[in-house]
Amino acid sequence: MKNVLITGGSRGIGAECVRMFSEHGHKVFFLYKNNSEKAVKLSAETGALSFCADVASVNDIDNIYEEIEKLGGIDIIVNNAGISQIKMFCDITEDDWDRMFDVNIKGMYVVTRRFLGDMVHKKCGRIINISSMWGETGASCEVHYSASKAAVIGFTKALAKELAPSGITVNCVSPGFIDTDMNSELSGEELTEFISDIPIARAGDAKDIAETVMFLASEAAGYITGAVIPVNGGFVI
Repeated sequence: MKNVLITGGSRGIGAECVRMFSEHGHKVFFLYKNNSEKAVKLSAETGALSFCADVASVNDIDNIYEEIEKLGGIDIIVNNAGISQIKMFCDITEDDWDRMFDVNIKGMYVVTRRFLGDMVHKKCGRIINISSMWGETGASCEVHYSASKAAVIGFTKALAKELAPSGITVNCVSPGFIDTDMNSELSGEELTEFISDIPIARAGDAKDIAETVMFLASEAAGYITGAVIPVNGGFVI
């Protein structure tokens, strides 16, 4: 049994990861920002412990670290917390830009840095970061989102090299079009258009991503590090 920390765990991909790790007998801790009702329900369903936090807040994460340390520390980090926004580049405000990078990449830095010491001490651990296919290819009207998700890939590759001698693997999952709340703003016509471009002919499911995360966290993936794993149904722009 491993101790697993999942950020953005109250809904979508994060919630599915909480369920899957819990079902496999791991002790799961998850962070959420706004969805307290969903977090309470998921905790009751899975037995996972939830913490309300802004992942980009050093103070919030320091406080949570102290609580989790009392319960045995962390062996696996799943950096899933993320936000998206569709806007023309010229309409993106400084606040839009800063918040996107705070959640999608600064939060990854803050959480990983705080919990990394235990892994280095134990000479083992797994870090799995969630990026996006748009971080690889770029998306029109999502420049700040695409840039932040590209930063996740760079973060992953660099940290993997740094931590490999300590027995810690760092990998990245790059989802394609996944049927989650993040894509709920799309119209039926836009959804149909997206799916028509996917060779597997369906939107991805949060479980598709969680299964990949589970594999990367397993002993079977011990020789994989610095990898970006596309889970996109063959959808390539």
